[in-house]
Formats: sequence, C-alpha cells, structure tokens
Amino acid sequence: MAKWGEGDPRWIVEERADAKNVNNWHWTEKNATAWSTEKIKGLLTGLKIKEDLGECEITEVTKIEGEASASNRKAKLIFFYEWEITANWTGSVGDGKTKYKGTLTIPNLSEENDIKDIDVSVSVKSTNEIAYKLKELMRTTGASIIQECLGQYIRDLKEEYSQGMILSTKDSPTTAKKNVKTATDTNIMNMVDLSVSQQTTTKVGVKIATKKITDEQHFKCRAAELYRAFTEKEMVQAFTRGPVEMEVEKGGTFSILGGNVTGKFVDLVPHEKIVQLWRFKSWPDAHYSTVTLNIKETEEDTVLTFFQAGVPESDYERTREGWRTYYWQSIKQTFAFGSTLL
Repeated sequence: MAKWGEGDPRWIVEERADAKNVNNWHWTEKNATAWSTEKIKGLLTGLKIKEDLGECEITEVTKIEGEASASNRKAKLIFFYEWEITANWTGSVGDGKTKYKGTLTIPNLSEENDIKDIDVSVSVKSTNEIAYKLKELMRTTGASIIQECLGQYIRDLKEEYSQGMILSTKDSPTTAKKNVKTATDTNIMNMVDLSVSQQTTTKVGVKIATKKITDEQHFKCRAAELYRAFTEKEMVQAFTRGPVEMEVEKGGTFSILGGNVTGKFVDLVPHEKIVQLWRFKSWPDAHYSTVTLNIKETEEDTVLTFFQAGVPESDYERTREGWRTYYWQSIKQTFAFGSTLL
C-alpha cells in the first residue's frame, strides 16, 4: 500500500493553471492530414532534376491519399503518417523543344520505412532511347532527390506538430507555448487545429482506432454535373432531402443531414476533385476524417473514385453504408444519373 502523499502519478493533479492533461499522461492527438497534403504538394511540384544528359521536372502531384497525425503519450511524441503519392513529370534534352512525359508513384511513405527505403516507381509514355534515358535519370538521381524532399516533409511535420504537445508542469524550467506555430497555409492549419488552438473547454485528442474506406462508382452524367451535385446547395439539398449550409471555397464549411455531418472544404478542382475534412456529429470532438472525391469523365460514363481516411473503427460499417445509401444511390435516383448517358 502506498504511503500518504504517494501513489500512481496518473491520479496526482499537479498545480497547473490550465489543469489539462496533467503529467502528460493522457493521449492527445493532432490531425496533420490536411497540412501534410499541402506540404507534400509544395515540396514536390516544380522539383527539377538536372544532369548533363538532360533535365526533368515534376509538373503536378495528381494524387495524395493517406493520413498523418502527431500524438503525445506519457510525454513521448509519436508521429504517424502513411501516404500513397502519384505525380506527373516531363523531361527534355538539348534545346528542350521535345518534351517527354511520364508518371511516378510513391506507394510507401510511412513512419514504418526509413527514408532511403521509400520506393519511387517511374514510367514514361514514349519508347525511344532518349525517353528511356530520361526515365533512368528520374529513377536514379530523381529518386534520391525525391527522398530528400520527403525527408524534409518529415522534419517539418515533427517541428510543426511537436509544439504545444508536451505541456509543462509546475517544476518545468519553461512553460508550454500557448499557440501552435502558424503554418505556411494558415487556412489549412485552422481547419486541422480547430479544437486544439481554440476550444480549450472541449475534450479533444482522444486516440481511436481508424480505418479507410475506398470505393468506385459510375454515374451516367457529365463530370461537371456530378461535381455540381456535391457543390451546389440546391442539388445537395435535393439528394439529402434536408437543409444544407455550404460555403463552397477552400476553407469553407458545410453542414448536411440536419447537422449530423459537418466539415470543411480543403481543395476544390472544378469538375475533377473535391477534398474535405468530414465528420459525424457523434464522433469524438475535433476528430475529422479526410474525404477525397476524384471525378473523371470517360466515353461511357463518369467515374467517381472515393477515398476516406480516419474513419473510427467502431463506426466503419455505418459510415460505409451511409455513403452508399445516402450519397451514391440517392444521387443516382434523384438526378437520374443511373440512366443512360445521352
């Protein structure tokens, strides 16, 4: 039996002004998904690889799927990130008049892999000798430079999200910083850190097990029409059959299904892509999933590729079925997008 005044430190409340997460014992977590998406795009887009042979450049990051977070448990910082990245690149030799195009894929950017073990798969559309040499330039020198850039992302992630995670105690030589460092994109940071930086009276940062949802749906409509179904208030009200509040812009909020689903728009590419921070009202406070909708029109129909990261494991089935029933089926029935495309 412990003596008076001694015992499990989890039950000893220290003299803290904020009375929050004493002894840094409880798990606190910050969602770094939206910030990471913008950071990775910024690091890779426009990246150039030059050698005597020629020059290559990453022109566009076309897909970033995954999630990232920072956690504090017993005063120990834990960083989680898992990403799959696809990008387009171009290359040229000599006067640069002829451009060769290709793609690259990074399937395993994760805290489980050393930065030098990250795979960079490269392909090129042309089949001649110059195209092959440029592909090899991207596969060798380019891969090393890309790994260095992703290493910079990891360092920036740890610097950005370590601040304010470990709180000071009465005996600490310094006090904890009150504000999280401003990110390059302030709007994105405000999305991710809503409750961490502003809602001090709300219980946040509960560690929960999460899963991912992926789906592919085909709609008999134009890409522009499907995009409008997700971004025009009147169309969203029609297929959800209820009041809707929407600010369709980067950083804009939305509320649908009677306020049971809320979130923010992270990225909007007209007729092509929508990225949202998305949550059910019943989920733990400040926990958001990241929803990515990729829209591509084909000769036969319009294909919607759906990805949702960060879904609470306990709510996985309800969320997955909800998308099928209240989104995909309802959109097809309401707007006749399941009919033949004329």
